[in-house]
Amino acid sequence: MTALTRLPVSPRLRLQGGGSLAGKNGRVYEQLFSPTVQHTLDLVGIFVFAISGALLAVRKNFDVFGIAVLAEVTALGGGLFRDLVIGAVPPAAFTDLGYFLTPLLATLLVFFLHPHVERLQTGVNIFDAAGLGLFCVAGTTKAYDYGLGLTASACLGLTTAVGGGVLRDVLANEVPSLLRWDRDLYAVPAIVGSAMVALCIRYEALTPLTSGLAVVTAFVLRLLAMRYHWRAPRAWNRRSTVVEGD
Repeated sequence: MTALTRLPVSPRLRLQGGGSLAGKNGRVYEQLFSPTVQHTLDLVGIFVFAISGALLAVRKNFDVFGIAVLAEVTALGGGLFRDLVIGAVPPAAFTDLGYFLTPLLATLLVFFLHPHVERLQTGVNIFDAAGLGLFCVAGTTKAYDYGLGLTASACLGLTTAVGGGVLRDVLANEVPSLLRWDRDLYAVPAIVGSAMVALCIRYEALTPLTSGLAVVTAFVLRLLAMRYHWRAPRAWNRRSTVVEGD
């Protein structure tokens, strides 16, 4: 549910606008995808996540400014948080105009054509699942490139994938979807994808093939969760010990 950020091709991680930051753990992410592919995947994922944020804003009866805010937050929130944590500043959302304008394009589309977009919700969900897989993999590898350990990198990969959706729901005054037991699994597929990347890095097996396998695994798990309504279990014997509504 958030933007990927491209790593530069220099041996040092150059920050747009001046200085640089050494990549302590090497340059994993840039070895997986070409810069053109990275940027294309970024924009596609940003657009799909922005659509989901804009649609929620329409359902909440927000005005056009509110629709734009929810679209931007959903598309870019997770990546912004990750970049601030790892020190990749300024984040690409503030240096690449395409990252900022793509959610606005989604806003215009939903603003004028939201009844038609709603009818395409199944297709949007499929692309959203694909974005989830892509972002958890890219988020994990970029966090590792900037010197984090494997566990922390996997956690930031998860944050990259779901953070924008959490911010979207909070701004819309809803309990975040990934915390609700009555929603299909969302965070779990991202956790699996991020963990696969971390294990591949640990055993020096991360290649375009294995990273693609992690993307596909997260994607398929999310599709199966939507198809069969897989949900995480609630507390054991909750109904016998807790009064409903407490």
